[in-house]
Amino acid sequence: MSDPMRPRASLRTAVVWEVLKDGLDRRVKATGRDALDVLDTGGGTGNFAVPVARLGHRVTVVDPSPNALFALERRAAEAGVAERVRGVQGDVHGLFDVVEREEYDAVLCHGVLEYLDDPAEGLRNAVDALRPCGTLSLLAAGLGGAVLARALAGHLTEARQALTDPAGRWGEGDPAGRRFTADQLTELARAAGVEVGSVHGVRVFADLVPGVLVDTEPGAQEALLKLEAAVAELPAFHSIATQLHVLGEKRQPDAG
Repeated sequence: MSDPMRPRASLRTAVVWEVLKDGLDRRVKATGRDALDVLDTGGGTGNFAVPVARLGHRVTVVDPSPNALFALERRAAEAGVAERVRGVQGDVHGLFDVVEREEYDAVLCHGVLEYLDDPAEGLRNAVDALRPCGTLSLLAAGLGGAVLARALAGHLTEARQALTDPAGRWGEGDPAGRRFTADQLTELARAAGVEVGSVHGVRVFADLVPGVLVDTEPGAQEALLKLEAAVAELPAFHSIATQLHVLGEKRQPDAG
């Protein structure tokens, strides 16, 4: 897997990476510390953990897969950040079996909620790992993007199934456990004690534009990157995004 710093991955990760980096920079200024303690739940092979460590932060990755954690260790070593990246086997439901509460300045919860039986409980755990006013970066599958993709592929019955299914799944072969609208995701975040700062649509067009065009047409990748950045914050495009990204801060205990 390539990381957000590499061009080939940037079409899918650029929006999230820029928003996350800005959030971490604000946290650095707020805490007065150059190095933050960052938790990446379900961080796998380090798609975001390694670039975050490159910024100088200490990153703990919790993931259930030993193979992913082995790859993470190798990747961190190759990037020269092995001393700032720690992998721990576990999952978000049993998070406090392997990490402490309120120990982190920022928590990444990317591609996790889709696969949980109880997304609300999992997200509460992620937020509970944050120090007061800590930053949450939440990324999850968007419902509208799946409906649009199935329809454009000619799978109209599956598109309608995804639209009407409570979990947003288009059938038994659907690899995603569930999908969310922007309203559902922000409500989950608020219920978990997060003050939502921004919502972005991710991969609004990147999964729809033919790869051959992006790879061969001069300037196409740069133009698509700019288009993704331009529409990411517009609510009208959240409804067709493949993924949705929420950035927020943990509310102070006296903030309700």
